[in-house]
Amino acid sequence: MSSGENKVQRTQHAFLVAWGWFAEHIGLPERIEQVPLKQKRYHHTPQTKVLEFLVSILGGAQYLQDISQAAHPLDKDQAVAEAWGQPGWADYSGVSRTLSGLSWEEGRLIAQLLDEISQSYVNAELQVVRSTGQRLQYDGDLTGLPVSNTSRSFPNAAYGHMDDAICLGYQAAVVSLRNPSYDRLWLSGTHHPGDTVSCTQAENLLLAAETRTGVRPLRRTDLLCQRIATFEQQVAETNKRCESQGQAVQQAKAALVDAQQQQQDRQAELEQQEQVYQERQRKERPTSRLAQARHREQAATQRIQRRQEAWQAAQKRLDKTTALYQQQMAQLTELYQRLKRFEQDNAANPHPVQADFRLDAGFGTYVNVALLIEYGYEVYTKPHSHHVVTFLKKLAGEQATWIRVGANAELVAWRNLQLTKCPYALDVALERFYTGKTLKHSALFHFGVDPVTEDLPGWFKRYNGRQTIEAGIKETKQVFFLHHIKVRSEPAIFLQECFVLFAANFIRWATHWLAQQAVPAKTTIDVRKLGTKRQVKVAAHVSAQVIQNDEGKLLKFSQQSAFAGKILKIAPNTLAHRSYVKT
Repeated sequence: MSSGENKVQRTQHAFLVAWGWFAEHIGLPERIEQVPLKQKRYHHTPQTKVLEFLVSILGGAQYLQDISQAAHPLDKDQAVAEAWGQPGWADYSGVSRTLSGLSWEEGRLIAQLLDEISQSYVNAELQVVRSTGQRLQYDGDLTGLPVSNTSRSFPNAAYGHMDDAICLGYQAAVVSLRNPSYDRLWLSGTHHPGDTVSCTQAENLLLAAETRTGVRPLRRTDLLCQRIATFEQQVAETNKRCESQGQAVQQAKAALVDAQQQQQDRQAELEQQEQVYQERQRKERPTSRLAQARHREQAATQRIQRRQEAWQAAQKRLDKTTALYQQQMAQLTELYQRLKRFEQDNAANPHPVQADFRLDAGFGTYVNVALLIEYGYEVYTKPHSHHVVTFLKKLAGEQATWIRVGANAELVAWRNLQLTKCPYALDVALERFYTGKTLKHSALFHFGVDPVTEDLPGWFKRYNGRQTIEAGIKETKQVFFLHHIKVRSEPAIFLQECFVLFAANFIRWATHWLAQQAVPAKTTIDVRKLGTKRQVKVAAHVSAQVIQNDEGKLLKFSQQSAFAGKILKIAPNTLAHRSYVKT
């Protein structure tokens, strides 16, 4: 294109073009083209079709065939293809074949690439949060991805709890970082079969967050040492019970042997008396020697039965205590190993951070709560068992002083409450609220430095701040249609999950970049006022002219679009600058 010459194209997907400019800025198309995919090329490379899959997700495609069969097919939009550095797009059937042929190794290579591109943004947000002296805030959750219950073509799908029902499908374990620039950044997503339950994933979410950010708090080894010391005493007491119960078993066994010997003697005596009475042809009378021998033999037989039952009961107690002892020893060994690992973690962590971890009740088992505490986090969660709520209602009684914390919620709280099955004292709150005319109760758990019992509204607000991840999950399903699984290959399903989380982050990054790099003008569209949903649902599907020349690139929205009269212009020197994404 010569100096001063305009290249003009038309597009029905204006913001997909703008996002292509941002993708060029961070080197995304180029990086995906370098991923080795062991598939043949016909009209389009497999890398192009993988990139096309990502672009379709950014455009909010509900189904894969929307690429070719929507009102304005993506594969017919040459302006979008060129904005993403591609000569053109493939038909959806070709995209489907490429995705079906992906191996797990290739899927993970693409996911790793997305993480590498994202890392600079994660690092920048970590620096902002830490520079202000704030704690990091992680939120974790498990979200179900149901498929048809009659389907047999989804590999490794399983039945599990999804959206308050038992459904066939998959689970995605996700963790996000609350941050000042983008409000929410997805850190990781892990693919699981549908029968995966939340209480098994708390530690995995925590480790995924630490792996992604590269930072962690100091492990609470002092608390863990105290727990081990207390637990060692319990193990010693259990061992003593094993020894005493073992002696009781031996005594019961000896008493049984004595009873068996006595019964044999009584049986021999009875047989001797029966022979004497038979030889002398004497009748057995109630008080005769024969009757007395028979009575002694019956008593001895009954004694055997009682001592047999006593021995079995003693053995059962011993077996139960032995199993408990073995379980405790295994747990003690695990605690020893954890302490050793945590000491190594602390020694290799010269710059620890402070961080919150917020999880819902599905993760709030005593085992998980203790683990999160020992990992060094400020813990905000709810109890997994509703028995805690029943206990707290009794503890509060009728005279409790309830504090209003929301429009329809009240709390009563206890500081450092020691619950029976939890190794650490927790801040615990009982919540009551109405749903219609029905009064309901729930509970809150907290451990850390925050004086939450002195500020119950603040505690309530801080825990419910985890709605940011719930809103994020809602966004993945209602904006990017994560729950519409577009492929039947498990590596491709995993890739769809990764692409959806990346897309949600990508649009937030692109929004900031477009707002910063846009050439100011009265008619320039203010991208910052467009939320993610409106960008995907509307801006990615409006018509515009794409004008390129030496002065940069320009989107001129058509008069038939929702942004009639608006423009978005990017100066040429901003398009080639990629230093921000270098790690």
